[in-house]
Amino acid sequence: MAGTKTLLVLENFIGGKFLPCNSYLDSYDPSTGEVYCRVPDSGKEEVEAAVEAARAAFPGWSARSPQERSQVLHRLADLLEQSLEELAQAESKDQGKTITLARTMDIPRSVQNFRFFASSILHHTSECTQMDHMGCLHYTVRAPVGIGVPPGVVNIVFGTGPRVGEALVSHPEVPLISFTGSQPTAERITQLSAPHCKRLSLELGGKNPAIIFEDANLEECIPTTVRSSFANQGEICLCTSRIFVQKSIYSEFLKRFLEATRLWKVGIPSDPSASMGALISKAHLEKVRSYIKKARAEGAQILCGEGVDKLSLPPRNQGGYFMLPTVITDIKDESCCMKEEIFGPVTCVVPFDSEEEVIKRANSVKYGLAATVWSSNVGRVHRVAKKLQSGLVWTNCWLIRELNLPFGGMKSSGVGREGAKDSYEFFTEVKTITIKH
Repeated sequence: MAGTKTLLVLENFIGGKFLPCNSYLDSYDPSTGEVYCRVPDSGKEEVEAAVEAARAAFPGWSARSPQERSQVLHRLADLLEQSLEELAQAESKDQGKTITLARTMDIPRSVQNFRFFASSILHHTSECTQMDHMGCLHYTVRAPVGIGVPPGVVNIVFGTGPRVGEALVSHPEVPLISFTGSQPTAERITQLSAPHCKRLSLELGGKNPAIIFEDANLEECIPTTVRSSFANQGEICLCTSRIFVQKSIYSEFLKRFLEATRLWKVGIPSDPSASMGALISKAHLEKVRSYIKKARAEGAQILCGEGVDKLSLPPRNQGGYFMLPTVITDIKDESCCMKEEIFGPVTCVVPFDSEEEVIKRANSVKYGLAATVWSSNVGRVHRVAKKLQSGLVWTNCWLIRELNLPFGGMKSSGVGREGAKDSYEFFTEVKTITIKH
């Protein structure tokens, strides 16, 4: 195997130590299609060791003051910041995404998350009520459910879903599960965790609409919608994959959208001028391509991208999992490309007539994660946002996040929310204490 001498071999991190595993899985560099890393193929034994390490670490960590835990989280943020370039390179190599995206979004966002919760942990208050006629005082406290940073507080166990995933989910001493992924996997997690009455936070798929009214500012709308459709190869759960455009501006929008899409450069992840890198795996690339074949078989038009334009790559990257951003038109709402999550650089552009019609069509899928609305009419923006069955609605923008506010989806897009208050409530148990004096 080429490059065997420099193969990176990962190890599990359990009880504050890196530990080898009995068997390993090959991990492929999406930009070349070559094995670059070996990952532990863990099972029940490794999960049991991680749970035991967490159980042992929990009493000491949970007894630390909020100030001490805040300092630890800030220190983690500092370390991430100091290693930003190294971590960005690793993320790009593993995921196939551009190094630019990893540098400017993924790693800085991780730093921001740690700093946000390091601060918010210091400012939560408890509820307190008095019953003078009964001589009682009631108050609530929050008891931590999970763990987090000296040895045993954070444990990382690599492996496949059927082996290590199922062992973790069904373990009786794992009290809650936070999962981001597909709906079928979430259904399996729900089945396995139900006998233990585990608490679940599930962030699942999306089939996110962009609704573009005739009074939209196309100068801002078009570049933002290109980005919301194709950023990170479309491998973001919040990406736009259905674009509804009011008929009076449909032709103009489509012309300008195609021009902007063709400027969206697909290149090797290390190319600073690349807008898009490689998809995560060969299997996923074939899955995304299969949707385009289905759309073509249904009579839809592929206006640019896969099968239409030529993809140019260096010889070393010819075996990588690259794909051009692809725009589909003349497609029916009943098509699988308009109903199912593709999770790739593919978007469908269709016309609509009225506000009432487009709301009904936007809501006609099983998902309800995110939506964008483009209009200069303030009344319309509020009206449409209220009627959309979506956990997040952006108006005249995309992917602007406020960590204090709830994040999550409706319908098949998930269960539960993340955010300052929501995360605090999910990761703790509320306890009511009554004292009679």
